[in-house]
Amino acid sequence: MTGDHYFTAEPDAATAGAERIVEFAAGGHEFSLRVTGGVFSAYRLDPGTGVLLRKADLPGPASAGNLLDLGCGYGPIASVLATVAPRATVYAVDVNARARALTAANTAALGVRVSAPDEVDQAVRFDEIWSNPPIRIGKSELHALLALWLPRLAPDGVAWLVAGKHLGGDSLHRWLVDEGWQVERRASQKGFRVLRVARN
Repeated sequence: MTGDHYFTAEPDAATAGAERIVEFAAGGHEFSLRVTGGVFSAYRLDPGTGVLLRKADLPGPASAGNLLDLGCGYGPIASVLATVAPRATVYAVDVNARARALTAANTAALGVRVSAPDEVDQAVRFDEIWSNPPIRIGKSELHALLALWLPRLAPDGVAWLVAGKHLGGDSLHRWLVDEGWQVERRASQKGFRVLRVARN
């Protein structure tokens, strides 16, 4: 029995299992991504990620700024962003080394910059941050993660977050407001909240 979680930095090799292909559609495109065990939502597109990609405002082909997939897993959000906004620079970060390797393989033709969180240049500011954040790391750790990355939004930047209502999506909304962010619940579907976060 392994103690590994999807937010484990170096998952045990025994958790990898057989490689599979996850197929999904988003933004008018079809995607087929490689995935193994030991990463978030192995073997399927996470339902929350699916809601986020359907309900949030995806960037368009004219977008040319910096876009961040925070907690990229095997790369579904980064793959979509880099496909629908080919002129943008897409960053994908995750603490999980296996997740980063999968994202790098899945986005090899798309130019996504995949790295560990502490490897991103501190000077980089993001026009958009996209995340299905790791709720299960615990509330204090989740708040610390968002408090670290949301201030890196450009002055007119926007973050798109998804969280399950039963996992604290509404309390996350309230916390963000208390922290001084402008928060709009853009959608609620299948028990998930899609939040648009911007500076006040």
